[in-house]
Parts: sequence; structure tokens; C-alpha cells
Amino acid sequence: MDGKKLFVLILILSTSLGAVGQLIFKLGLDSSGVPLVELVGLGVVLYAVSTMLYFYVLGRSHLSWAYSFVGLSYSIASILAFLVLGEPVTPLRVAGIAVIQLGIIFIGLS
Repeated sequence: MDGKKLFVLILILSTSLGAVGQLIFKLGLDSSGVPLVELVGLGVVLYAVSTMLYFYVLGRSHLSWAYSFVGLSYSIASILAFLVLGEPVTPLRVAGIAVIQLGIIFIGLS
């Protein structure tokens, strides 16, 4: 596997962990069962791992290329919010996310 493909996989993992961290924060703030401190702590850990992975790639690639992958978090967070929290995803939001993803594809191919 070449370096760029590995970086893409790491960036997708980093972005996914960040989005899952957001979901965990939301669950912690809405939770009456699991203590808030535990969920927020888990969210912080996921964010820390996400950040370390991002730093790894950032130190070895162009900022303008690596940072574009942060846009994946919009898609991942919206999908998780829909699946886990039952939040609505309107057609306009889907269109916006599609435009963002198209931009990420263009930048990723460059």
C-alpha cells in the first residue's frame, strides 16, 4: 500500500473517531443512565486518538490535502445522528453533505 492510500485510511479513521466522539458527547449530555463523566471521558479519549492520528498524517503530507478530509465528519455525524439518535436528515442536508463529499473526492484525487 502506498503512502497516500495509507494516509487516506488513517484520515478516515481519525475523522470517524472524531464523529463518534461527538455522538458519545451527545449521548452523555442526554443520558440519565450512564454517568455523564464516563461518557464525556470516553468522548475525550476518542478525540485524543483522532487528533494523534491526524497529527501523524499532517506531519507527513500537505495541510491543504489532509485538512479537507475533516469534511467527512459532517457525513459521519449526520449518519450516526440519524441511526443512533433518530435525528431527521432533510433533503437539503443530504444535498449539502453530497456537495462536501464531492469536494473531498476532488481534493483526494489531486
